[in-house]
Amino acid sequence: MIRRRVVGEWLVPAVTLVGALLVWEAATRVFHVPRFVMPAPSAIVVEGWDWRYRFLGHAWVTLYETLGGFALSIAVGVPLAVLIVYSPVLRSALYPLIVLAQSVPKIAIAPVLLLVLGYGAIPKVVVAFLVAFFPVVVDTATGLAATPPELLDLSRSYRASAFKTFVKVRLPMAMPFMFAGAKVAITLAVIGAVVGEFVGSDKGLGYVILSATSYWKTELAFSSMILLSLMAILLFGAVSLVERLVCPWLAPAGDE
Repeated sequence: MIRRRVVGEWLVPAVTLVGALLVWEAATRVFHVPRFVMPAPSAIVVEGWDWRYRFLGHAWVTLYETLGGFALSIAVGVPLAVLIVYSPVLRSALYPLIVLAQSVPKIAIAPVLLLVLGYGAIPKVVVAFLVAFFPVVVDTATGLAATPPELLDLSRSYRASAFKTFVKVRLPMAMPFMFAGAKVAITLAVIGAVVGEFVGSDKGLGYVILSATSYWKTELAFSSMILLSLMAILLFGAVSLVERLVCPWLAPAGDE
């Protein structure tokens, strides 16, 4: 059973990925595709290796912008979701505004934030926050509101206070929803940070991609995108690890 699961989860995707890379490499060589149009995977790897030290500085900038926006989305989104669940008035007043803010393209907001907040890290953190904020609020509010009425009635029968009911009943029931929103938010925060760097920056992986495409350095652009993908995957895995530590009762799929 374990061997079959390992094959399904790791071996098959790995073989598929390697096969796709081999086909890509062969196609660029057989059809003589120009490197500035579609570089071969080997050229991307060589370019990434040549840039390995410079990538560290740019990746660090994008990472702390991402983590700043994600942390801000948790710090603001979770309390706001609690207020929305416990106050029908606030729910009616704030939910439409939250949806409206989510519907505005962040690429349109970024230039305004740069004008107001300057060209440092702060506007990129704010863009990452705006992108990551919505799933945190919605999933947390959904989880808190999804508490079975029977548990709330049982809590009231024991004369538990509203705070104790929240801590002992609502919050544990909402944890799966909260972490689901957090895992979406951390990957969206990476996108938000890059969007901010696209609009105005002189450092970060988004800046590297924009500069590389401006000078037709497609291998460098692909290397940066791969590094961004790896960053998002690692951050997603970190949130998943925290979920396992905080919610050990949530068995991963396939463990049963």
